[in-house]
Amino acid sequence: MNSNKYTRQFFPAPDVVPRWVAEHYIKKPPVWCSVDLRDGNQSLIIPMSLEEKLEFFKLLVKIGFKEIEIGFPAASETEYTFLRTLIEQNLIPDDVTVQVLTQSRDHIIKKTFQSLKGVKNAIVHLYNSTSVAQREQVFKKGKQEIIDIAVEGARICEKYREKYGVNCRYEYSPESFTGTEPEFALEICNAVLDVWKPTADRKVIINLPVTVEVSMPHVYANQVQYMNDNLKYRENVLISLHPHNDRGCAVADTEMGLLAGGDRVEGTLFGNGERTGNTDIVTVALNMHAHGIDPQLDFSNMPEICELYERVTRMQVYDRSPYAGKLVFAAFSGSHQDAIAKGMKWREDHTCRYWTVPYLPIDPADVGREYESDVIRINSQSGKGGIGYLLEHNFGYDLPKKMRETVGYAVKSVSDHSHKELSPAEVLDVFTKEYVNINTPLSLVDYHFVRSGAVIKALVTVEYNGEVRDISAEGNGRLDAVSNAIKKNLGISYSNLSYTEHALEEGSTSKAVSYVGIMNDDGKMSWGVGIHDDIIASSIYALFSAINKKI
Repeated sequence: MNSNKYTRQFFPAPDVVPRWVAEHYIKKPPVWCSVDLRDGNQSLIIPMSLEEKLEFFKLLVKIGFKEIEIGFPAASETEYTFLRTLIEQNLIPDDVTVQVLTQSRDHIIKKTFQSLKGVKNAIVHLYNSTSVAQREQVFKKGKQEIIDIAVEGARICEKYREKYGVNCRYEYSPESFTGTEPEFALEICNAVLDVWKPTADRKVIINLPVTVEVSMPHVYANQVQYMNDNLKYRENVLISLHPHNDRGCAVADTEMGLLAGGDRVEGTLFGNGERTGNTDIVTVALNMHAHGIDPQLDFSNMPEICELYERVTRMQVYDRSPYAGKLVFAAFSGSHQDAIAKGMKWREDHTCRYWTVPYLPIDPADVGREYESDVIRINSQSGKGGIGYLLEHNFGYDLPKKMRETVGYAVKSVSDHSHKELSPAEVLDVFTKEYVNINTPLSLVDYHFVRSGAVIKALVTVEYNGEVRDISAEGNGRLDAVSNAIKKNLGISYSNLSYTEHALEEGSTSKAVSYVGIMNDDGKMSWGVGIHDDIIASSIYALFSAINKKI
């Protein structure tokens, strides 16, 4: 790796006092434009078919995009046919504007306007490259020649708009903006604006693409602010941001660009795009959502969105992709699980206006995720809090606090030895086999009680190591009497019996579940669980389960 062959390729904006230093957060959503069907589609190994594009377009409309770049209709027959299908089948809602891309060349602009015949609302997006590298290496033209290309394209757009009667607005992009001298980018944009002369009812979009990301986000923000402060017709111009992700900072570029004066964002779902991708609109929008700003895009059914996206693009939403990945809300760590479980319990016990649960920046339910299957995930790294939370919220078992650690070790041991994550059903299976109604070597055959004042006598028939025996003893309660009979007649010693119980809902019926802990001679607790229609029987089964665990 020879770093000496690289140098900075960006041009800092001149004389800018950064506005983003004072603006600490975004106050309102931008105008969103999805470029999934153009920028995103052209970066796919296998571009989408017509049917797939139509399905994706309908998804974007459902999410709430009001501006959608649908392609480069002069570039291929597929792109042209897609646009014509949308128009002729009346698939574009009245409040949605489709955007088409065109190079600044006469025959391409002409075909673009021909493809728009009959459209209700459109944006014609004109571009040409302006960076030093493109001017010197690709086009071999000077600055004035590059300006002439842009200005001539703007005039041709006006000619064909009038000729074909297309209802459209305009957008201009100085491609490779971040590799262009800011003064030159401003000069060429103002020259185009002088042709189009934007008005309040027909505003022009000036798009400032990070075609290749070459700087830190604050540099791009300064460049955006320079344009914002110096563009002609500013009150009738929308500044649009279109960052790519070569340095992994597209989201940061976008957010800082909005603080610096941007009005509009072009990007894709999950950041699909050339090279490392585009701005991830899902992330930017839900970042706003997490700060209490309604992004005016609906991502409430993220599983459905991910499924359709993966199917038609043949791309994969990364498991850790912000907000959308399958594992982004998943907690495997014991300390994380414990904090989440306590945070959720806090919300149940308090009136909470705002979401403040540890480790969860937003409520997973906001994007269609479920706590039971998406948040608390169990493997060998999990802890007592998470396992207890899962058993309680999935299956209704409210384990005593002291029992949770013991159950946690049992579940983690199974995960560790099988080298896999355990599903909720598998966790329940471990819990049931290890603790519930354990009946060997000691099992209950029959029981009844006789009360004499405050004293209760238990008459119990048990089977112990294959032998049926009748045992009895007195106690200050039914369970105490049964416990004393076992210790007195079977020679099993323990102390400090701990007992709790609650109702366990199972469909339309309710059973009693009891938890019993006993202290062994070595100071360790043995725990058992009993389940039965009768609360007394469930408590005895729990005691027998604990004793069998001890043995």
